[in-house]
Amino acid sequence: MRNALKAILSLTVLTSALPLMSFAEKGKSIYGEDDRVDFFSASAGMQKLSDSVVSFWDAKKIVFDPASNTYTLKTDNFGDKLGLCPGEKFREQTIGAFCSGALVGEDLIMTAGHCVTEETKCADTKLVFGYAVKEEGGQAPAKIAREEVYSCKKIIKRFQGAESSAAASSGLGPDYALIQLDRKVTGHKALAVNRNSTLKKGNAVFVIGHPVGLPLKIATGAKVRDTAPDGYFVTDLDTFGGNSGSPVFSAKTRLVEGILVRGDEDFIQSPAGCTTLAVYPQIGGRGEDVTKVAELTAFIPKLDVEKEAEKAAEALVNANTIKTVSIGDIAALRGFDAGNISFQ
Repeated sequence: MRNALKAILSLTVLTSALPLMSFAEKGKSIYGEDDRVDFFSASAGMQKLSDSVVSFWDAKKIVFDPASNTYTLKTDNFGDKLGLCPGEKFREQTIGAFCSGALVGEDLIMTAGHCVTEETKCADTKLVFGYAVKEEGGQAPAKIAREEVYSCKKIIKRFQGAESSAAASSGLGPDYALIQLDRKVTGHKALAVNRNSTLKKGNAVFVIGHPVGLPLKIATGAKVRDTAPDGYFVTDLDTFGGNSGSPVFSAKTRLVEGILVRGDEDFIQSPAGCTTLAVYPQIGGRGEDVTKVAELTAFIPKLDVEKEAEKAAEALVNANTIKTVSIGDIAALRGFDAGNISFQ
């Protein structure tokens, strides 16, 4: 648990006390222990999944240098920008991204609908692979190879609205977007989404993204709290503004179950006058909302491995070997990594 000082902090939300940030959506936080880790300290399997997650940047914050064929990222010091208290986790790292997303097709990114609200925002957005701390004691790169930076070409599908049983003014409900990039992605693999989810309360989940615009973080140790709402489910994931659009995975199958879209307050003010993270008991707070991937799977083309899985399943069923089979089952039988799939 966090130290005693944080246990007695007021839950007053910082408004004017915090510097203005460019996050598309604020309001996410820590539940119980802070389970976020950097890329370098994650397992090989988690790193492989992370390689398919992108950070979203305002175009003006990325400057191309033709001499080196790289982009320079304009960033700020996390602690200085938000006036963080000494000792806060990741305090000395850089921030700059405003949302996160996942590669789900050869040129297709899945994210939150509030991250890219219209075509003009799309045109003003750059998507970056590899903004991560890849060695202990290191920093995220200040320069990114040209091949790792993509532009948003157009919005394929977008929705941001209330669930059918709630008033439109509630702001709750599905929140998603699929965007097409300016070219096909090379050097990265598409993530497989769960087209037949049976997610239940208590199931373990994890998230990969860019909290507060930080270098990529993986947050495990979370569970599903509620799957009843229309179009989304509730979790206790450790997330922040900037995590919006992050893929949320089943810890069991490592298939994408949804998109992180909103949650509780991010920061509070300490008695010392500095800013600290908002921390809630593991079962406390309002929870973090995740758009169900079922809301948009119809718009995500099937990957080659999914098509192969369907053929294999049909063959097994026809042979009366089994009655039903999932992509996860076929992946295990054929030696695929269901959560991270190459294009053929």
